Amino acid sequence: MALFALCILYILPGLIGRDPWKTDDATGFGIMWTMAHGGIADWLWPNIVGLATPEKGPLAFWLGAICIKLFGWLVGDALAARAATVGFFLLGSISVWQTTYLLGRRPETQPLQLAFGGQPEPREYGRTLADGALLIYLGCLGLLLHSHETSAEALYVALTGTTLYAVARLFNRPSLRTALVAGLVFGLLALTRGWVMPAGLFIGFTLLAGWRQPALLRWLLLLSLPLALFVTASWPVLTNILQPYDGTPASAWMSWNLGQLALPSAAGLKYFFRYSIWFAWPAWPFAGWAVYAWRNQRGALHITLPLTTFLVVTLLALLNPHHVEANLLPLLPPLAILAAFGLPTMKRGAINAVDWFAVMTLSTSAAFIWIGWIAKQTGWPAQIAHNAFKLAPGFKPEFNLLAFVVAVLATIGWIVVVHWRISRRPSVLWRAVVLSTAGVILCWLLLMTLWLPWLDYGKSYAGVAQQIALNLPRSNACVDTNVGPTQRATFAYFGHVNFAPFNGADCDFLLLQDNNRPLAKDAMIEPFGDGVRWKLLWNGRRPSDRDEHYRLYQRVGS
Repeated sequence: MALFALCILYILPGLIGRDPWKTDDATGFGIMWTMAHGGIADWLWPNIVGLATPEKGPLAFWLGAICIKLFGWLVGDALAARAATVGFFLLGSISVWQTTYLLGRRPETQPLQLAFGGQPEPREYGRTLADGALLIYLGCLGLLLHSHETSAEALYVALTGTTLYAVARLFNRPSLRTALVAGLVFGLLALTRGWVMPAGLFIGFTLLAGWRQPALLRWLLLLSLPLALFVTASWPVLTNILQPYDGTPASAWMSWNLGQLALPSAAGLKYFFRYSIWFAWPAWPFAGWAVYAWRNQRGALHITLPLTTFLVVTLLALLNPHHVEANLLPLLPPLAILAAFGLPTMKRGAINAVDWFAVMTLSTSAAFIWIGWIAKQTGWPAQIAHNAFKLAPGFKPEFNLLAFVVAVLATIGWIVVVHWRISRRPSVLWRAVVLSTAGVILCWLLLMTLWLPWLDYGKSYAGVAQQIALNLPRSNACVDTNVGPTQRATFAYFGHVNFAPFNGADCDFLLLQDNNRPLAKDAMIEPFGDGVRWKLLWNGRRPSDRDEHYRLYQRVGS
């Protein structure tokens, strides 16, 4: 229950009290919102009020749209969509814990038998290792932002952990049920963010089975693979049959998947090592130590299974020509599991070094967050306040008593945890990571309470959307546009802007985004070279963004 409470404390801050942000968060929400308020064609062909976005796959958006349908009337569509995000995170956390627990009970993972007894029972030892894996998983810096977004990536990392659990069950006790569950999870992973990753993982696990347990190949090849292919193909085949919007997203989806593979490049190698060092902290040092400590038992499943996953994900990340953080997300579950098996053999000096690094770094970060909040509230220190308001001109801070109390209690909790760790020197296996995880959660909670209004002001398009709505002569007027998916989603949601439909239409209004300075009110343009003239009705931008300008035009004839 304590671990479950920690997970809730981790995931809820950052989901409540904010708008969809200028990231994949708003894009994902836009697809979910369009599905929830659209017809069957919108469920089959993911789009943002007419802008096709079929590349990644539909599964995460289906689940978010279902949550909007169920809870939108009660808590609002944006918060309802985040109920799916909570589910994704809990699925990933449970999968990491259960996988480690399953592997930690195996005979080869048990500590040496003591002459007079007293060694832990396999179940208790497995639980302790699983607790450590979950703490490491929660402490990974790369998980923080992506686990709080209404995006496919939030489900992507969760299903990677679920895949590990399903395959671990299959290796542990092959059966019809475990083989079918593994195949189902592979298929669901393909519908979440493409088939490249599940295909690579399946090949890696098949090679591992051929090396360790050749009898397992028939379960993988005859049961898991056909079911995975069936689940993966269900959506493309269905769209080809039903032809939503007189077409199918299958070809665009397939092209996007093939675009994830290319020859490795120096830029990709540089990106991987530059970002994965902090992205997978603090998991990778412990995982590296686990591989070294168990080097004499190379066939041990608790090492080979997560290590195989790590190697496959690393290879695919290096082959991917698109250098984005989402490629690194599947590294986190296997590294957290590997790291847990490095904890029992960590030297006291290394543990103390990690602890002091966590205390110094995270305490400093928490102190800076407090100082920044004080500066925004009081104007002192003056330089910090100046920089904060320079980044968000027009922001007016307000004191929120509830947020302040939560932040104070979290800070006191951090001090208590640090004192407990340093003064009592507990002997539990996960003592080496408790400060890193608690400190990361503290900093995130402080940001999502004390700094949330300032962050929301800088990342939300709600203000621009409302200005556009006010300057549209008709509330249901058709608007053509060149804005991106994030802006399209938030303008439609907050401003009720009626964008051109999926199959296009002749609209009397045009919304353009560019990086130029505002024009005169009576400016006229002919953007399409067809003789049609457009009159400027409004131009503006977000106060915190000097680069993006928006202009609303009305057709005035040729």
